[in-house]
Amino acid sequence: MIHGRVNPTETLEHHGITGASVAHYNYAEAALVEAAVTRGEGRLGRGGAFLCTTGQFTGRSPKDKFVVRTATTEDTIWWDNNAAMTPDAYARLKADMLAHVQGRELFVQDLFAGADPMHRLDVRVVTELAWHGLFIRHLLRRPSRDELDNFTPEWTIINCPSFKADPARHGCRTETAIVLNFDEKTVLIANTAYAGENKKAVFTVLNYLLPAKGVMAMHCSANHAIGNPVDAAVFFGLSGTGKTTLSASPDRTLIGDDEHGWSDRGIFNFEGGCYAKTIDLSPEAEPEIYATTHRFGTVVENMVYDEETLELDFSNRSLTENTRCAYPLEAISNASATGLGGHPRHVVMLTCDAFGVLPPIARLSPAQAMYHFLSGFTSKAAGTERGITEPQPTFSTCFGAPFMPRRPEVYGKLLQAKIAKHGASCWLVNTGWTGGAYGTGKRMPIRATRALLAAALDGSLAKGEFRRDPNFGFEVPVSVPGVGEGLLNPRDTWTHGHDYDAQAAKLVGMFQKNFAQYVPFIDADVKAAAIG
Repeated sequence: MIHGRVNPTETLEHHGITGASVAHYNYAEAALVEAAVTRGEGRLGRGGAFLCTTGQFTGRSPKDKFVVRTATTEDTIWWDNNAAMTPDAYARLKADMLAHVQGRELFVQDLFAGADPMHRLDVRVVTELAWHGLFIRHLLRRPSRDELDNFTPEWTIINCPSFKADPARHGCRTETAIVLNFDEKTVLIANTAYAGENKKAVFTVLNYLLPAKGVMAMHCSANHAIGNPVDAAVFFGLSGTGKTTLSASPDRTLIGDDEHGWSDRGIFNFEGGCYAKTIDLSPEAEPEIYATTHRFGTVVENMVYDEETLELDFSNRSLTENTRCAYPLEAISNASATGLGGHPRHVVMLTCDAFGVLPPIARLSPAQAMYHFLSGFTSKAAGTERGITEPQPTFSTCFGAPFMPRRPEVYGKLLQAKIAKHGASCWLVNTGWTGGAYGTGKRMPIRATRALLAAALDGSLAKGEFRRDPNFGFEVPVSVPGVGEGLLNPRDTWTHGHDYDAQAAKLVGMFQKNFAQYVPFIDADVKAAAIG
């Protein structure tokens, strides 16, 4: 049985999905909320937000992510970073999952990934859970009714949280599997209800497809000056580094908070919504994001709330540190209607330094920018991956290694070429710790970070005095209005300078050891910019 709007030549049967009791195609937000509540998937919260939990998995499962190894992918996938699955194992997994969904109620969303029609991907997402349909409807871009009548999916995601994979039969690691098949243009997701797997699967696909077209796929947020899309900026960073918070500035127009492309026409958002962390969210620090948690249709994920009053507890970590809300971009008053911007004038790399060594902001040369982009130093935020309970220093190349199917140099050289062609200024911003490492120091003040970024983006910071950092060689501003000078020199924030020196030497050594893997693949200028 079919409910909803769908191209009659592109029903589920055309993808080998048969025997569903009913398939709900392209339900709008209200219908999805109604279905999710009726089915007991969660409950309606204040203002009509949908409150739900994701069960056993409250973060991504990167160790359970696979790419099917075929002649097509053999020489293009970065296999050191992507686990392989054989075509036969994939075929068994898909057959078993399709058999599993027979007789079940399914929810189908036909959506676009990419605001630029020249480079967008048409994606069909098939889910067992109505609220997963609501989530992905927020996070991707929604076609018009006329576009739905002619929609032909290029890629299909089949998500079955109730299906448990068999490692012996399906060639996977556990009962959980996220499998990308670039020949079939299909993603299978099994045994996890964490909704973020849906959006990051699409991002991984785009990270594979777009570089072949000369388009840089970026794990970044983006904004532009109000009324001037040409004055754009991008903010690279892993979850928890501040991409969503820092790009949602009331003084600039938000293009998007997580995933973008950079083509010969400028930058474009892949998504149509935001997936913001809510732990310790406050109406004073982030009023618009906070307001979305009481907005009709917002998905509020893994937050504890009062059973009687439905009051959300923003500081409660008992389910996970990785509490989230998902909402459409139009929920933010200054969001771009088009999702498009010009070529970035500023490239900002956000790092969450749990060592407390890096300054709050530094200016990078183009070669240094490539060095730090390939290094991707940051700290994994608690809860974003299974098993992460406190910040863990890590090197995640291109600030997004879990989503990079190609070798990092592919992305690095693309970014290097675009920075050189368009003359972007490059900055490294530390949103992590100061005055000591995690556990001793304190988190970088958000007001200081905002002030530094505002000065960088309006051009005033570049006109000031800079000093050369003795450990990393980049330039650090000596003084910035509204920011204490002591904060700009991280050594001065430590109780004992010799403790800082030891910690800095340790971090420099980690950078050198990590970067050795890229030396055979990079140009001489980037080698010269490498530490040591």
